[in-house]
Amino acid sequence: MSTSVKVLAMYRSLMKEARTLPAYNFRMYALRRIRDAFKDNKSIGDQGEINKQLELAEESLNLIKRQAQIGQLYSTDKLIIEK
Repeated sequence: MSTSVKVLAMYRSLMKEARTLPAYNFRMYALRRIRDAFKDNKSIGDQGEINKQLELAEESLNLIKRQAQIGQLYSTDKLIIEK
């Protein structure tokens, strides 16, 4: 699989998983942080650095998945802004 396809797939996975976070503030922070990180790293050309960033993104994806599962255990009422 080409690098650009891997990066795009990782971006989609992170965004999809971040949308499952139950807490509004965490969800919005994660979405904003993912967009900013990918935008900042858009100009990287070194293959080694790209692979390093993909590994970091994979760790972040696992963290978001765990956090989403924990958040679902302790659900709260939706904020006014979410309704």
